[in-house]
Amino acid sequence: MAAISVRIDKKLQQSRIRVGTIFRMSLLTSILGRAISQPTQTAVIDDRGTWSYGKVAAGAFYVADWLEGTCPSPHVGVLLPTSAACPIALLGAWIAGKVAVPVNYLLNDTERTHLINDSGLQTIITVKPMLDYIGGPGALPSHVRVLLMEDMPRPSVPPLSFPPLHDKDDLALILYTSGTSGLPKGVMLTHGNLKSEIDAINKHIHIKPDDVFLGVLPQFHCFGLTALTMLPLCVGVKVVYTARFVPGKVVGLIREHRPTVIMAVPSMYGALLSVKSGKPEDFASIRLPVSGGEPLPESVYNNLRKRFGIHLLEGYGLTETSPATNWSLPELAKRYSVGTPLPGVRNLIVDDHDKPVPVGTDGHILIAGPIVMKGYYKRPELDKEVFVQLVDPKDGKEKRFFRTGDIGKVDEVGRLYITGRSKEMMIIGGENVFPREIEEVINKVDGVKASAVLGKADDKRGEVAVAFIEMQEDATYDEAAIKAACKANLASFKMPRKFILKDELPKNPTGKIQRKDLVSEVEALD
Repeated sequence: MAAISVRIDKKLQQSRIRVGTIFRMSLLTSILGRAISQPTQTAVIDDRGTWSYGKVAAGAFYVADWLEGTCPSPHVGVLLPTSAACPIALLGAWIAGKVAVPVNYLLNDTERTHLINDSGLQTIITVKPMLDYIGGPGALPSHVRVLLMEDMPRPSVPPLSFPPLHDKDDLALILYTSGTSGLPKGVMLTHGNLKSEIDAINKHIHIKPDDVFLGVLPQFHCFGLTALTMLPLCVGVKVVYTARFVPGKVVGLIREHRPTVIMAVPSMYGALLSVKSGKPEDFASIRLPVSGGEPLPESVYNNLRKRFGIHLLEGYGLTETSPATNWSLPELAKRYSVGTPLPGVRNLIVDDHDKPVPVGTDGHILIAGPIVMKGYYKRPELDKEVFVQLVDPKDGKEKRFFRTGDIGKVDEVGRLYITGRSKEMMIIGGENVFPREIEEVINKVDGVKASAVLGKADDKRGEVAVAFIEMQEDATYDEAAIKAACKANLASFKMPRKFILKDELPKNPTGKIQRKDLVSEVEALD
């Protein structure tokens, strides 16, 4: 790698551009700069082995050269397990001047075909086990060329090229959201969005040189891609990956590698409680245990604290915001808050007429800042729905705000609280009711693993609540106990009309419950 570093340095000198200046310009060049300055330092440990920064950079140049001759289109798909292969492929795509399109390997055939056709993919980078996992080459449209990383040419020295100097508005990624209804839609994130997100997180949580990240989120997911892939590489620390979330294995990785930063969804943290051998000392190294992606159940929060001494810190964000906008820090953490905004991010809470509401008042959550997406791919009509130009009362400047679709409030120090989603809100007898408050009550009942509450049209009350319930393994379903808990803790109009036991609630790849998959069942109820 030392020889490669010298060759890159010479290219920069020939261009009469200072190395330090270049490698601060974009996320790509920042990571390549790390590879030059610390080529032998460990960057990634995954299920296949250990990867130095130099090895990751060299792999990226191999991929870039490979794509030059095999991918004529401007977009390239990335269908890979959580591992070092993903950042290598992404960096290689950017070196080759391509826009990367991560492909969710857990999508069904219809959703995957829609993603491929909508984004115009003609080429997908993958590995044979992943291709086999989705059903082989026949699971992809016939026009798609499959590039297996096992077959990638690897000459003795990777063919180097000067990295492109991406403008902040240049498109870097098209990430398809799982959505709450309908087929996934493409979110366009620029190089400026990604670099702003990485810089903001780094300033907010103060990453230390000896920090170690544990990556358990899939890298087609925005949080797994930015915060658990590009962030550690950009700041020069180590990240440990595992392709499959197996609770016992994850606890073993924590014992072995002593990570200091973990980011996961609540269901993953809940699963760690099933590891009988787990002890508080196993988790003593963790200084930032971050939870996001969905509401954090009271039972998971309390049980992790009592059994392992883990005080979860909630964060908030969306694919459209790169994704993190807010993040709880230990010194400002408060239960039910998702934290203060990252540097450069603005939270604005407004009423139904886009007028700011007082501190502590529920309203629609709007987000502004350099992390907000460029827009939806080929969906300008959606852009008109989610973007609004408003004067920010904080500084009197007009800004482009993104409508998150979430309802929340801020407190006197700027902490954000999520109280529901406007699209999930039920109106029962003229009263606004959010599923989360009912679900929190149900989830506290002994034996309940998770619940999902939806509204059903009702002639008398406008809507009524319907609760779907998943029990823990070997637990007995006791509807009477659940009803009693609801009666004791909820206003009578919030009481679910029906309770329906499910073997398993539908979830997306990160464990978030998908209410959209229960809508037809609700509509079929008498």
